[in-house]
Amino acid sequence: MSTSSQLSDKKFRVDVGGMPIEWDVENGRCTWAGVPSVSMFVSSSVLGLMAGFQRMAGTERFNLAVESGGRLSIGDDWKYLSGYPTFEEGFRALGIGAATAGWGLWQVLSVDRERKEARFRVVNGWEALYQKELGVCWGSSMIAGKLAGYCTRLFGQECEVEQTSFAARGDPHDEFTVRRATITLEERLNRLLEEERATKADLAIALHKLKREVEERARIAEELQKTEQELREKLSLIERQQRELRALATPILQVWDGVLTLPLIGTLDGVRAGVITEELLDAIVRTGARYAILDMTGVDGIDEAIADRVLRIVRAVELLGARGIITGVRPAVAALITSLGLDLSAVSTQRNLREGLRMSIRSLDGAPAGGGGGGR
Repeated sequence: MSTSSQLSDKKFRVDVGGMPIEWDVENGRCTWAGVPSVSMFVSSSVLGLMAGFQRMAGTERFNLAVESGGRLSIGDDWKYLSGYPTFEEGFRALGIGAATAGWGLWQVLSVDRERKEARFRVVNGWEALYQKELGVCWGSSMIAGKLAGYCTRLFGQECEVEQTSFAARGDPHDEFTVRRATITLEERLNRLLEEERATKADLAIALHKLKREVEERARIAEELQKTEQELREKLSLIERQQRELRALATPILQVWDGVLTLPLIGTLDGVRAGVITEELLDAIVRTGARYAILDMTGVDGIDEAIADRVLRIVRAVELLGARGIITGVRPAVAALITSLGLDLSAVSTQRNLREGLRMSIRSLDGAPAGGGGGGR
């Protein structure tokens, strides 16, 4: 049943089976139920469009792409269909719109909700019509995709579709069986590549993916390079700070020509003793110093290990031809050294830094530097 009306000189409307169709000739628009639509001659425009796609992609890839398009196009259909009490009633109502639009006569043959399976029939479908004109039978993949999409919504599970009857090859109609999917469309596309039946379109997709992967790896490499540079800068800063801290921890001062002094403060562990030795020997070589005064005024406590480290520093100094002098040994520290039975007789010691400096200056007046000789 249909009614028609003329809205204006260049606007017309017709209702076919409850489907409002409007033409706005002035603006070149046609709408079906308010949705922009287009009409094409099946035997020419549709035929040329679909044949061009098939030549570019190959039949199998073409069918997968068209089926995917059908699945993606069901949004508005489903809103309309699901407004009815049952799927079957909604599908019959949707079929009236399909017939009106030239999609063919749609029929639902059966729906088994327990097995999640449904069967459909389409008479005079537009895909079968253009393929008859071409003399080929590729299958009605767009309609098949829509049916699979409807059932996926209905059953709440991914569905696949199988066309069991083909009007394009002489059957009286197209028939389809939709059931729970055993393989997704994406997996079917991947199989085309794995089986080396890829078309130019498949290879273009693979090339695009490869390009994207290369670009992503280049981006990651750039980020890694940037991160590496930042880490190098941080490492350089840390090393510079460490050098500054070492300089603060080993404040070697040239207090007189040929005389260096090194105040020992805090705990003297093995690592710090190694740093002090390295820095002090480097300073002796650099300045040509003949005396190195190790002032222990800031050392609160001492044990056998610390005393041994101090002696090792002094011996290292004397191996370079300079003399090591220990000053500022506190009474408590001296008592502890005595109780430990440590022999410092071979080391020059003075009461305080001033005395050690005075001794060094006097010795520099013609006296040889040499090691040993423990004056107190």
